[in-house]
Amino acid sequence: MFHEIIKRDGRTVPYDIEKIANAIYKAMLSCGRDDAAESRRVAQLVEDKLAEQFQGAAPGVEQVQDMVETVLMENGYAIVSKKYILYRAQRSRVREMNTDLMRIYDEITFTDAKESDIKRDNANIDGDTAMGTMLKYGSEGAKDYYQKFVLSPEQSKAHREGDIHIHDLDFYTLTTTCCQIDLLKLFRNGFSTGHGHLRAPNDIQSYAALACIAIQSNQNDQHGGQSVPNFDYSMAPGVAKTFKKQYYRNFAKAMALLAGAEDLQATIEALKNMEEAGGVVPSLAMDPAFAGQLAQAFPETQPEILEKAQKFAYENSVEETDRSTYQAMEALVHNLNTMHSRAGAQTPFSSINYGTDVSPEGRMVMRNILKATDAGLGNGETPIFPIHIFKVKEGVNYNPEDPNYDLFRLACKVSAKRLFPNFSFIDAPFNLQYYKPGHPETEIAYMGCRTRVIGNVYDPDREITYGRGNLSFTSINLPRIAIKSQGNIEVFFEELERKMDLVSKQLLDRYEIQASKRVKNYPFLMGQGVWIDSDKLSPEDSVGEVLKHGTLSIGFIGLAEALVALTGSHHGQSIESRNLGLDIIGFMREYMDKKSSQTGMNFSLLATPAEGLSGRFVRMDQKKFGKIPGVTDREYYTNSFHVPVYFPISAYEKIQIEAPYHALTNAGHISYVELDGDTANNVEAFESIIRCMKESGVGYGSVNHPVDIDPVCGYTGIIGEECPRCGRREADSDIKFDRIRRITGYLVGTLDRFNNAKRAEEHDRVKHSV
Repeated sequence: MFHEIIKRDGRTVPYDIEKIANAIYKAMLSCGRDDAAESRRVAQLVEDKLAEQFQGAAPGVEQVQDMVETVLMENGYAIVSKKYILYRAQRSRVREMNTDLMRIYDEITFTDAKESDIKRDNANIDGDTAMGTMLKYGSEGAKDYYQKFVLSPEQSKAHREGDIHIHDLDFYTLTTTCCQIDLLKLFRNGFSTGHGHLRAPNDIQSYAALACIAIQSNQNDQHGGQSVPNFDYSMAPGVAKTFKKQYYRNFAKAMALLAGAEDLQATIEALKNMEEAGGVVPSLAMDPAFAGQLAQAFPETQPEILEKAQKFAYENSVEETDRSTYQAMEALVHNLNTMHSRAGAQTPFSSINYGTDVSPEGRMVMRNILKATDAGLGNGETPIFPIHIFKVKEGVNYNPEDPNYDLFRLACKVSAKRLFPNFSFIDAPFNLQYYKPGHPETEIAYMGCRTRVIGNVYDPDREITYGRGNLSFTSINLPRIAIKSQGNIEVFFEELERKMDLVSKQLLDRYEIQASKRVKNYPFLMGQGVWIDSDKLSPEDSVGEVLKHGTLSIGFIGLAEALVALTGSHHGQSIESRNLGLDIIGFMREYMDKKSSQTGMNFSLLATPAEGLSGRFVRMDQKKFGKIPGVTDREYYTNSFHVPVYFPISAYEKIQIEAPYHALTNAGHISYVELDGDTANNVEAFESIIRCMKESGVGYGSVNHPVDIDPVCGYTGIIGEECPRCGRREADSDIKFDRIRRITGYLVGTLDRFNNAKRAEEHDRVKHSV
């Protein structure tokens, strides 16, 4: 007979048959069998078998539990045995929760971010700061809880083992991903951030300041990015109000100088009376009817004096308004790079879309936001936020005869220096189908890395960008499915469909949790009417119905590696793989369209912006399958449908290969090319690439190139080992050069923020010839 058992941590403790009997009794009780004596009898059988097996040696806890299951089955208690197994699994999950989570917390607490991938899974968060660390505590604890107690066992297993990846799992039960904020609507009557009401802005500087506050406030209600789909249209009224104010003041000055009108305020009041009577107000376009109104308002003033006063007022007001607009845009850029959200742990992930407002006011906004971005921050640094997205449209800004062509050229010039703007293409057929001239809400707008929301199966009459966003997305590990298929294409598609069934169910489960929330849970997003139709709800109302305007997305990663596993080459290497790649993503898109029809929900397909995920999947697959050449032999999987970053190919060929995937990935996409040298010195070549993207049917694209900064002397450009301006060598100094690089769609000011996989990917990037 044995008298001790060995615990899981190696400790030896006294054996107690009552603990076995009690566990069996609980299992029996859960099956409706209240029989303590029988539980004791079975426990004795367990003890007898253990004694026979171990011959006086101490068994381990797991061996005792295994024997309990065996004895229950041998004695006809199959259902009780299953209940005991479930109880045992639950206890194991609790133990794992404690041990795994504590190890993670230990790493977060005592390891620098540069040595911890956990603290670098989001390059927009500084994991070394107090608030960044606290955010990671909450994040990792929430993920662990959701995997063990919220997700279904099948969903949890698939995520944990790397078949799928549930993005932003830490926010699973809390909120949605992103939103496109209509500032025009928000500013109309002012808004509240929870600490008092902010009235409608009355000049361009107030418009810019409130835009930043709106982005920051909404960021605290969501876990993803915040996008303004109509930045030019939204800021234009602020320019108009500023110009009118300046014009009234300058006209009064002119009348004092030219006509001896000493009471400036009386002149301004006369102009305001004209306005209140329904007259034309002064604007940058200057309606000719305004001159006639002035003649009626000031009948005793000679016409030539009125004409001179008008000219003086207009010229000075244009100059002053332009200066105020630049200062406002400069402040907006500075604010969005310095203000914080999420308890100070993160800069708001902001995007602004513009390019199509042809009014003088809208054009002034765009010109100055581009000039402010070109100038950089205080020491000339490249701004990280907002992400600029210039909307390209024939007849508006694409050709030399178009009214905003000069702004498209300026956008190319600034992007060639600062990496932003990115470029979206309204004329791409899958974007153009929604476009209605004169309705900016139907112009495609992208959010940050690539997210796109415009189609609306739930409400086909509201296929717009304003007030809508993504609810959640989950990505599928394509290379793993391909590896397990062993070259059998039919098996690959069967398994892919099973994974999509699993993920679509998981997305709907997550939606049900989101739908249970109320307006009061999202005080800005819903409480201030930012999300479409939320302004019709009360604080206690459920948001489930209005959320149906949003999208549920399935993403994918590693198409290139999956193709290598299936055919031996990726889509940059052979036509066969190129065609198969389109078949795979086309199959996924067809599945999503069917799911939308079946559910009335906006299911969409996403070309995943994989940051931490690119390394997570491949690390797990290396352990599972070893290092397979061209598949698992690097530290990362290739992002979405991209041609691998290390594959030598021309810029134009890369664009041609990737463009068809944009039409299939209706939840979002982006294509890049990598250029060498100082692109700011060759804007013509830069523009030719953007034009190639547009003509090839790309929906959203950009150009990567080196942007380096010497923080000591402020030089911006390409820096090798030595600064071209001051001659300072990085190796001889504790102050490193800033190396601005793009990661999945946004910029990061130091490679130290990149996780290991993204560092490896950045290192492998080859330049594409033009």
